[in-house]
This record gives sequence, C-alpha cells and structure tokens, in this order.
Amino acid sequence: MKKVFIDGSAGTTGLRIRERLADRSDITLLTLSEEQRKDTEARKEMLNSADIAFLCLPDAAAVEAAALTDDPDTVIIDTSTAHRTNPAWLYGFPELCENKDAYKTTKRIANPGCHASGFLALIAPLTRVGLLMPDTALTCFSLTGYSGGGKKMIAEYEAPDADVLLSAPRMYGISQKHKHLPEMAKFAGLAKDPIFCPIVAPFYAGMEVTVPVFADQVKGSVNDIKDAYRTFYQSGLVHFADAADESGFFSAAAMTGRDDMQITVTGNDDRILLVARFDNLGKGASGSAIQNMNLVLGVPEDTGLNV
Repeated sequence: MKKVFIDGSAGTTGLRIRERLADRSDITLLTLSEEQRKDTEARKEMLNSADIAFLCLPDAAAVEAAALTDDPDTVIIDTSTAHRTNPAWLYGFPELCENKDAYKTTKRIANPGCHASGFLALIAPLTRVGLLMPDTALTCFSLTGYSGGGKKMIAEYEAPDADVLLSAPRMYGISQKHKHLPEMAKFAGLAKDPIFCPIVAPFYAGMEVTVPVFADQVKGSVNDIKDAYRTFYQSGLVHFADAADESGFFSAAAMTGRDDMQITVTGNDDRILLVARFDNLGKGASGSAIQNMNLVLGVPEDTGLNV
C-alpha cells in the first residue's frame, strides 16, 4: 500500500484532494496535526516518508518543499506554478503527454494551471496536427468561479458584507502578465503568448475557457477541428462533445463537481469558437493531480474521481 502526503492539506486544492482520496483502499494517507503542519522538520519527515507527496502550496513554499525532499523514491506532484516550465519536471497533463511511460520513472510532476488546462486542451491538438501554425496570434477568454482564488478570495465573496463589486464578473490579469501564460504558450507549441482575459465571477466553482479563431487562421475546416479532437481525445479525462450548448447558452457550471473536461466547437464557418468546460478545482487542479498520481501508481486514470 502506497503512502501519500498532502503538504498544504488545509488549502482549497489540498482539501479536495484529501476528499477524493478518503475512500481509497490502495493508499495510506499520512497526516500532520494542526500544530505540526507548518513545522519544517515535521513536514520534511512526512515528505521523505511518502511514496507520493502533493504540494498544495504557494510557489515559494513549493520550491522549499521540493528542496526538503531528498528521498530519491518520493514522487512529488506540485500543484503550484513554480515548476511548470522547468524541463526537469514532467508537465502533468496526461492527455497531452506524448510518452506516458514517463510516469513510470519520473519523480517530479508539475500539475497544470486551471486556465492553462482549458487553453491547452483546445490548442495543443491543433498545433500538433498543423491546423494552427505556431505563429498564430490567439485570444483566450476564461471564466472561473471564485474558489480558484483560494481561502482569502472565498472568504471575501462569502462575507455577509461583501463588496458590491464582487456581485458581478471581474476581469483580472489585465497587465497581460498572468502566471499561466508561460505554460500556455510553451505546451501549446506557440511562438508567442495569447492575449489572455481571465474573469472571476460570483459562483463557487466551474470554468469555461473560450478561444475564438477566424477561419483564415486555420489550415482546414470546422469539421477538421472536430475530427482532430475526436481522434486526439479517445482516452483520458478530456472528452469532445458535439452540440454541447444548452439551448444556445454555455454555462460555466456545466461540469461543477466533476473531475473531467468537456470540449466542443461552435460558431460558424467564418468565426469559430473553441470551448472547454470543467471544474477549476477538478480537472483544473485536484482532479488532474490525482489523475497524475493514478498514472504513477499504474491504476486507471479515473480511479477515485468523479467523471
């Protein structure tokens, strides 16, 4: 039985991972008391005692935790931004991994960002088959629930005297320097960052990522895009769905509570909309982290997940 430790189990991502692992009979969950969870030596002991350790920490703390882990057999799955573009770490988006055998040997896995997951699921297949060129200038609009901002943002939105500005969607990352941009460009195979417009809205969880493209940007047709998705996503937790709207609407809550992702194509022959929907805490965070763990363990990818 494998031993698993969650460093940062009190955070939003860590709590969801712990919830998903609670009924697993194939692992033993290592825990620290409330008094010990910020004790460096206690954390170091747990990190090096675990077969698999999840880092659900801010970037600087994740770098520190990785440095504390000196047992060569401990597999680290980092949910922070810290290691995502580090070539020494496996980028943990299994559906985009060209060699899943890497999961059998790797000891360092960087979990993708939530916004990045939707963007990459839509764009990486198209650049790989040549339907989009690396120099294509793209725009990404991404709507997320407020749980993605962690405990502080959750408390702000759920406070009885919440600021009236929180009652409507709010755009952020307006300097075009969002921390997900480097991984979005790198793993989509793009030569430049997309224009990225993330928006947080007053609902707890759910995500809808949209990439609009003009027909003359695509080296093929709408049907070619659909066929590419059907071919690319035959296994894993990303699924292509045709005509997935709800009577002309797309709700960002469609996949709330789930750990998989739905992608679809809409629009018309001139202006095409590529849309990914998932839970920002599911396939956007905790669900994908557990999917990565399952591949390390050699069990079905959806074990213990809500799909």
